[in-house]
Amino acid sequence: MKQIAILGAGESGLGAALLAKREGYGVWVSDSGIIAAERKNALLDAGIDFEEGGHDESKVLSCDLIIKSPGIPTKSPLVKKAMNEGIPVVDELEFAYRYSAGKVIAITGTNGKTTTTLLTFHLLKEAGYDVGLAGNVGQSWAGQLVNQDHDWWVIEASSFQIDGFQCFKPTIGILTNITPDHLDRYEYQIDNYIFSKMSLFKNMTLREKGIAFLEDPLTKKGLELKKLKTDFHWISLSEKPGKGGYSDGKTLELAANGNSASISVSELSIQGKHNILNALCAGTAALMAGLTEPQLIQGYKTFKNAPHRMELVREMDGVRFVNDSKGTNVEATYYALGSYVEPLIWIAGGVDKGNDYSILNDLVDNGKVKVLICLGTDNEKLKKAFVGIISTIKETQDISEAVAWGQELAEKGEVVLLSPACASFDLFKNYEDRGDRFRSAVLGLKEKQKA
Repeated sequence: MKQIAILGAGESGLGAALLAKREGYGVWVSDSGIIAAERKNALLDAGIDFEEGGHDESKVLSCDLIIKSPGIPTKSPLVKKAMNEGIPVVDELEFAYRYSAGKVIAITGTNGKTTTTLLTFHLLKEAGYDVGLAGNVGQSWAGQLVNQDHDWWVIEASSFQIDGFQCFKPTIGILTNITPDHLDRYEYQIDNYIFSKMSLFKNMTLREKGIAFLEDPLTKKGLELKKLKTDFHWISLSEKPGKGGYSDGKTLELAANGNSASISVSELSIQGKHNILNALCAGTAALMAGLTEPQLIQGYKTFKNAPHRMELVREMDGVRFVNDSKGTNVEATYYALGSYVEPLIWIAGGVDKGNDYSILNDLVDNGKVKVLICLGTDNEKLKKAFVGIISTIKETQDISEAVAWGQELAEKGEVVLLSPACASFDLFKNYEDRGDRFRSAVLGLKEKQKA
């Protein structure tokens, strides 16, 4: 019997363990931290041995295959030892791929991948397809395969997960964009990060379809770094490609596999330039999968995005309060700011990732951003970046105070936008916690007293 070691007992680790057990492997789960009680119970119920609070190195290295959590870097000592000894180290998605007969639409990118994943899944589901959702969003793929396979799978893949791919080959691969992020995992070399993202396509041939953003310079650089055989379809906001997707801001024009669709942007339930790009990616993939124009329109109309992504929380006194807490890097905030022509009260700040805020200057200048409210423990870099550009800059460490200031300073027809451009860990557990507390503060507001 072949032995598998699972490093990490999170969502992906538990799913991989259960699938490996079903497939007849000897399974050993090892977590350096404390395993959650419900996951311990699931392992015990399945008869799977585990350890927590550290790794029994000799036991792990005696296994034939290691499946590691995406959060564990390949440069960790135990993983390096395993690789040096010739033990294959893969990701849960790579392992699950070997046990699914379904066609895979895999989505990666620095920004927009979650919305694109959820929208692609929704389009197929709404059209009546037998489709599952997995990867970096939702439940683990391996865990779902224990009970059920689907004809199609829509999978969000982070660069960390892609790094563990060996045989994984999507039927359709989507790369939304590449901007600098997570460089601490890639030796602070942008080329290493680009190479990781492009590796989504490494096993694909001309029979498989790729979708990428024509105007993205780092994607173009990636194609120079990594020669690929994929049949690429391009999405663009500047020129109409022969195959792929194009929008002039008013209409989506899609073309793939000899089929085409023309859909008004007004049919989309999500708005903004970045969401037009997401809709072009998802729509092109859905057209490849066989959806018709009426099916696409129906799916676009009924889609509801995940929380914390340009989420309209409330409109009160003519002011819209928008939660974009998922905007954890400058590029994501660039898209958020660019989605509005109305004057903005912008709430930003948190843990700076080495941000270059200058790319936002054109979007915040000329009075478009009336007020910047800095929300963080250290706001000096953010304040310095916009002194002289934004006329009013305030700072706080209290999100309720930030929201109250937003209500006080915004006038009818304006927008109070939380789009931090930073990580959340100085004041919050994660971006979800930040977004939840923003939403709670907004819903707690009372209407202004009429004069």
